[in-house]
Amino acid sequence: MNLDPTKMKDWQIAEAAEATMRPIAAVAADLGALPTETIPYGNACAKLDARAILARTGGRQRAKYIDVTAITPTPLGEGKTTTTVGLLEGLGRLGKRCCGTLRQPSGGPTFNIKGGAAGGGLAQVIPLTPLSLGLTGDFDAVEKANNLCMTALNARMQHERNHDDAWLAAKGLTRLDVDPARVQMRWALDFCAQGLRKIVIGLGDGPLNGFEMESGFYITVASEVMAILAVAADLADLRRRIGRIVVAHSRQGRPITADDLEVAGAMTAWLVRALDPTLMQTVEGQPVLVHAGPFANIAIGQSSVIADRVACALTDYAVTESGFAADMGFEKFWNIKCRCSGLRPDAVVLVATIRALKRHGGGPDVKPGTPLDPAYTQENLALLEAGCRSNLLAHIDIIRRAGIRPVVCLNHFHTDTDAEVALVRRVAEEAGCRFALSKHWEKGGEGAEELARQVIEACEEPNDFAYLCDLSEPLSARLDRQVREVYGGDGVDYAPEAQAKLRALEADPATAGLPLCVAKTQYSLSDDAARIGRPTGWRLKVQDILLYQGAGFVVPVSGKIQLMPGTSANPAYRRIDVDTATGKVRGLF
Repeated sequence: MNLDPTKMKDWQIAEAAEATMRPIAAVAADLGALPTETIPYGNACAKLDARAILARTGGRQRAKYIDVTAITPTPLGEGKTTTTVGLLEGLGRLGKRCCGTLRQPSGGPTFNIKGGAAGGGLAQVIPLTPLSLGLTGDFDAVEKANNLCMTALNARMQHERNHDDAWLAAKGLTRLDVDPARVQMRWALDFCAQGLRKIVIGLGDGPLNGFEMESGFYITVASEVMAILAVAADLADLRRRIGRIVVAHSRQGRPITADDLEVAGAMTAWLVRALDPTLMQTVEGQPVLVHAGPFANIAIGQSSVIADRVACALTDYAVTESGFAADMGFEKFWNIKCRCSGLRPDAVVLVATIRALKRHGGGPDVKPGTPLDPAYTQENLALLEAGCRSNLLAHIDIIRRAGIRPVVCLNHFHTDTDAEVALVRRVAEEAGCRFALSKHWEKGGEGAEELARQVIEACEEPNDFAYLCDLSEPLSARLDRQVREVYGGDGVDYAPEAQAKLRALEADPATAGLPLCVAKTQYSLSDDAARIGRPTGWRLKVQDILLYQGAGFVVPVSGKIQLMPGTSANPAYRRIDVDTATGKVRGLF
């Protein structure tokens, strides 16, 4: 099959590859899943029965475990998913049994600025359209479970307002006395709908239109239900975590959970099938498990613990991807996900592009939908070296703090010059890292062989993986250390409301020892997206602190970050349509 990414769009490559892709049953069999453990969704993808696989294998970690992260990206992205897929294809060409674990694309970026998240060029996950448009329904299930909880809350508030305690007792209910000003949970929608960030619900004449109060939406992937899907060990663990979700507080300050609302069981019912990962394949036929959601800036941003455990139990090399850069996705992989899974990485790949490095060296702003400045398409060693000395070295330092020497992968663009490549290689090797130039976008597995070899060798090196902090340390001390040692800031400043919440969380033994999952801009090591490179002389501004008790972490919300992104003036949906003669979707990339 002759596919040329320099002359074809990603969707054209995907469509051509799909015409000859392997039956999903064959992909599952090669992965090591039994027919009874494979639940087909047509011929293109399947759910895997994770419980059966982990029971049969004993859940033992057989594979070398590899995480793919990146430097601070531009708004165009730097090809982390593409690199993950390319690495799988490179490992496949070297005869290694491997499996990838990726997050499912969100409808928010797919129909907004970024587009889909299937990779690109000859390093893609296929079939493209199902992956980009809901796949096997996991996001729908998360959304419904979340919104069922909000429905239960609002109905309960209405009935408690309209009736006395005797009436409630006759229905088997005890008054919860929800404080409408202390409802933490929000409705969920998987689009970038900024107009729904803050709304009023329950309007209308009469007492039967719900409880009137301020409310709002977050994007589905930022919901606690999605976080629980990512970290749950099994169905029993999922059910326990769903029940512990703190939905609101009473007027007396008592937390009100999904179990208190007697809705946790029904929420879990929506999620039973969603707990199993979806099996897909690369354009070269390597297996990929797709599970849980993206957005490591406002969520945990990891593929699921279950998917990783299945991949590690069945193959020799399991490659996962963490969202955004090492200060965001890798930090959460390191200090949250690995704690939940019990898995330890054997290697970490740090993806960089010359484009992003030049930006962090002081290059012009990069904006989606506008032509790149010539600084990014013409050789400029001064900009590049400045970016390497600041942002690249900062992310190398972050990964080294976890006790691992990263493999620096330069995701090659056709405009990159030999001198620019040599400069990045020199800086990486001077920093004590392995280096690989990878041309997976253009050449697939053939272009990723150098990367695959470097990763294989890195997996054989001993490392000193260790968490950043002990969870017995106070939350405030741990956040201060994270800001200073991971982000490079000078400490933390709290808004009054956030400070009060912090004191309450630290005083409660049930929450004082939870990990931190910081919500912060992905475009800077600081909390200000405009500060590129390796910012110094700044402090993290925490505006709010959320308790995700079911997921098992505390979420400091910093800077101007929003849990519901906004849609741009030139979103991707303007270019997406359907060929009515064939039913094929066009314009996803």
